Amino acid sequence: MKALQQRVYGHLPDGRPVHEFTMDNGRGLRLSAITYGGIVTRLEVPDARGESGNVVLGLPTLEDYVLRNPHFGVIVGRYGNRIANAAFRLDGERHALVANDGSNCLHGGTRGFGLLLWRAEAESDSCLRFELDSPDGDQGFPGRLRAVVRYRLVEDMGWQVEYEATTDKPTVVNLTHHDYFNLAGRGSALGHELQIAGSRYCEVDATAIPTGIAPVAATPFDFREPQVIEARLRQGHPQLRHGKGYDHNWVLDAPFDGELHLAARLRDPVSGRSMEVLTTEPAMQFYSGNFLDGSLLGSGGEFYRQGDGLCLETQHNPDSPNRPASADWPSTVLRPGEVYRSVTLHRFAAG
Repeated sequence: MKALQQRVYGHLPDGRPVHEFTMDNGRGLRLSAITYGGIVTRLEVPDARGESGNVVLGLPTLEDYVLRNPHFGVIVGRYGNRIANAAFRLDGERHALVANDGSNCLHGGTRGFGLLLWRAEAESDSCLRFELDSPDGDQGFPGRLRAVVRYRLVEDMGWQVEYEATTDKPTVVNLTHHDYFNLAGRGSALGHELQIAGSRYCEVDATAIPTGIAPVAATPFDFREPQVIEARLRQGHPQLRHGKGYDHNWVLDAPFDGELHLAARLRDPVSGRSMEVLTTEPAMQFYSGNFLDGSLLGSGGEFYRQGDGLCLETQHNPDSPNRPASADWPSTVLRPGEVYRSVTLHRFAAG
């Protein structure tokens, strides 16, 4: 492991400095992240020839991240994904949230965790710790929430994200990470092969709110065996019309027991790079980059177009606060004295 590096990345409009940290395992895995939003700006991974390349989409400057970032690389909170009608009831009390996705609350509201300045420090050369205090009423969510997120480089070419949170009032929490992956390093990611360890997914309405859980069998949502994404993306299924592609939550088959289990495998046949996603979470959102429209200039000097990156967001089901807790809809409620914990591991290989 090489020594962790730190530098000033830039300054926010109010003058506060944003710092960048870079961890390097000395074998080609190199991660850079900034304190604004906890954004992973670069994640370099070797290909089959041993040449490292950046496998996440990013933007050229801090100003771009502040003004026009479609959640590239951010820590998402308080609640990843959507809450219907920007409201929920908890212990009989209705909480109105900030609506920022039509009538829904998406990724914590207009000032979600990915748009805030986190405190950060290196715990070691292979572990970076982020901290954030979210006040009572932040974006409408009850309780003062203290969040701690660690980025850790682990053995076997792995990047692990570890989440913790505590609260002083009952609230709901669903933290995740919003990287847009492209294992080729450039161009389209729709030629990647994807496997998802889930035999059911959430059907959604026109606003992407779940209406129920359905089997993937005999649908374009069946990724139980590796499938080339673009081969299924254009099939005439009504669910693909709602999100202009994949923007759906898979209920994972593994037990929800606090242990790491396989959620997905992603492979680029050209570069030979592959990634396994393991998580303690019960579900995962697959988003195929449907709304990238060529208007964003990326950090590599190219404009990002539809399908140039894809997201695999480990999580609880969307809109869980408006569903009775059950085996299919695990609760997202966090109460005083409890500790929210979640871990997701991204394990890379090439060949």
